[in-house]
Amino acid sequence: MTDEETGDVFRLAYAPGVTPAKWAGIWAERVPGVPLGLVSVPAADVVELLRGGGADAGFVRLPIERDGLSVIPLYVETTVVVVPKDHAVTAADEVTVADLADDEVFRPLDDVLDWAAARPGRPAFERPPTTADAIRLVAAGTGLVLVPQSLARLHHRKDLTYRPVTDAPQSQVALAWPTDRTTDRVEDFIGIVRGRTANSSRGRATATPPEKPAQKSAQKSAQKPTQKPTQKPTQKSAQQSSSQRQARKAQGGSGRRSAQSGRGVNGKGGKKGRRSR
Repeated sequence: MTDEETGDVFRLAYAPGVTPAKWAGIWAERVPGVPLGLVSVPAADVVELLRGGGADAGFVRLPIERDGLSVIPLYVETTVVVVPKDHAVTAADEVTVADLADDEVFRPLDDVLDWAAARPGRPAFERPPTTADAIRLVAAGTGLVLVPQSLARLHHRKDLTYRPVTDAPQSQVALAWPTDRTTDRVEDFIGIVRGRTANSSRGRATATPPEKPAQKSAQKSAQKPTQKPTQKPTQKSAQQSSSQRQARKAQGGSGRRSAQSGRGVNGKGGKKGRRSR
């Protein structure tokens, strides 16, 4: 009985901005009997969901409290500042924190950036509950907000744009799961995220294992074209060669007989001459 028949689902949580579609597609190809259930939750809630058993694995934004969790860092995102299209910073391809010193900068309650140093600009008059709320306030012309680039794309608006901030802290995305629940399905998903092939020795795919070198050599030898045996002379060719040898021998014998015949005539003539005297 398959996991699908028993109602089992691999539950994958992910924070806003993370796009699991590519990995979900590979999962569907490699583990077709187990549906992948995607659970979108605020970045701050992914860890709690994992610990409570609400998801088998999840994409989180570091740093997080790692107790009881296994974590694989995946990639780092560029931080951008979201501004109205007519803002002064749009004249540059990228900016620094110092370039925002005179602007009011929102800090949403779900901010995922780890500001160890002082925050850029002047504190805004309020802290919006979410990044989406902060971006709406930016569109109203009341301030700016710094977010990972994926969140700027997620909340894209035609009246706003963004620029990279080269010296701002960055957000790192990672895969996390409860260490004591590292199941076969979790291992399958880890292999997909890490880019392992279906035939990977660490994967659990059912594909045919790689052939041993000896078997490959035997196959190569079997595939080599066989050499044609040396052709033996045909009966006709042998007869022709024999006839040629006999003809040469006959010519040689005829010549010798002619020469002997000539010597015999001369000899007989000499004897007759001596007798006449």
